[in-house]
Amino acid sequence: MNVDVLLADLPAPQALSADEVRAEIDPRSVVVVLDDDPTGTQPVANLPVLTRWDVEDLEAAFATGTPAVYVLTNTRSLDEATAARRNREIVASALTAAESADRRVTFVSRGDSTLRGHFPLETDVLAEEIADRGGRAPALTLLVPAFPDAGRITVDGVHYWVVDGEATPVGETPFAGDATFGFSNSDLRAWVEEKTHGRIPASDVAALTLDVIRAGADRVAEFLSALPDQTAVAVDAVDETDMRVVAVALHRLRDRDALLRVGPTYVRAHIGQEIVAPVRAEDIPFAHDRGGLVVVGSHVPLTTRQLDELVRQRPDTTTVELDVRRLIDDRREAHLDERARAVAAALESGTVIVHTSRELVTGSDGDESLDIARRVSSGVVELVRRVLAIAPPRFVIAKGGITSSDVASEALEIRRATVLGPMLPGIVSLWQPEAGPAVGIPYVVFAGNVGDDDSLARVVAILADGR
Repeated sequence: MNVDVLLADLPAPQALSADEVRAEIDPRSVVVVLDDDPTGTQPVANLPVLTRWDVEDLEAAFATGTPAVYVLTNTRSLDEATAARRNREIVASALTAAESADRRVTFVSRGDSTLRGHFPLETDVLAEEIADRGGRAPALTLLVPAFPDAGRITVDGVHYWVVDGEATPVGETPFAGDATFGFSNSDLRAWVEEKTHGRIPASDVAALTLDVIRAGADRVAEFLSALPDQTAVAVDAVDETDMRVVAVALHRLRDRDALLRVGPTYVRAHIGQEIVAPVRAEDIPFAHDRGGLVVVGSHVPLTTRQLDELVRQRPDTTTVELDVRRLIDDRREAHLDERARAVAAALESGTVIVHTSRELVTGSDGDESLDIARRVSSGVVELVRRVLAIAPPRFVIAKGGITSSDVASEALEIRRATVLGPMLPGIVSLWQPEAGPAVGIPYVVFAGNVGDDDSLARVVAILADGR
């Protein structure tokens, strides 16, 4: 459907500034974002990111006065039991740290804007753990997957992917065919029923639609106040002000806590952060003069097109392929050794692209597919670790959610970083590592499912050529 037709009869958005959102925020509050891969930081700037969640790590982050801290869980690459345990650990640490810092925590479960991930597992576990730890059990669970910066919007409860002016229900896109987290419904109410296997019927999911949101924050607060406890709420959003209105309403409902399952953009709206301009090349610090390292792990069609365009625009760039099948059999060690030496040598003369073979190898079920994905990702991590030891690159770009998480926490050993901002408007996050062997190496988290065909090439040009 043409997006202009889809939006034609909607009321006009509210005029609501980031300043007005901030004016509603309890100064003691802090948002703890459990990010199931690092791509949730794309729209924000100047916020801390942690890849570890000891109490001391969170206390140090809270002590800065930050309105939000991202904790990288990487749960999208984990099985359900491990994902649940990790969520529980982070809640326990965050509540302990918040008590000592006299901060009031709002928990956000950051999921994929194309609806892939451990839902309802993660929101269920968070709600249970908050209550078990003596916190106030969330009264509502709000689902806000919209990511307008990347063309994801929700209208009348239906979530769409917008490309070149055409809005496609997300259940009809390649993302819905994910081997581990696939789904069939684009209407968030039916999607909740599908994902909960009928435990929460679609008829019990409330729809916070744009006609209510664009009537203003008071109307939204009235709508939410009238809902029974334990209600799941599917939230419409087309632009930033829609999410700001919802944020103001939630800040005013201080007697009813909400648990949030959101795409990347909502956190920016919730903390009243301005939409920041992309980071400029001249503001990026570099510690090394070698070429940069571009690591591509995602297999979605958009990533493959972006990789093809990068190679087309930079035909002299060395490309090194990791053979997926060799990474998962007894040829792994020899293959990694040979490939790492080739990458390190090529970095002396320019940027190097490393990508896994484009063949998508899956298992007989979701668990086996996830295990294969983990083994492939660990191979990518080991390659980057070996290259870093031999020839630290000028920058590192990691393409794909699981890839970027594992490269950050395992290969580059980033325990904490600062989000400098997006590389492109609202998308593609630039991190500044604050400790470990990657200090001085700008790290770019590039989701597999965002941008245009030339977006990867544009980011490489900024970092490699300063333009």
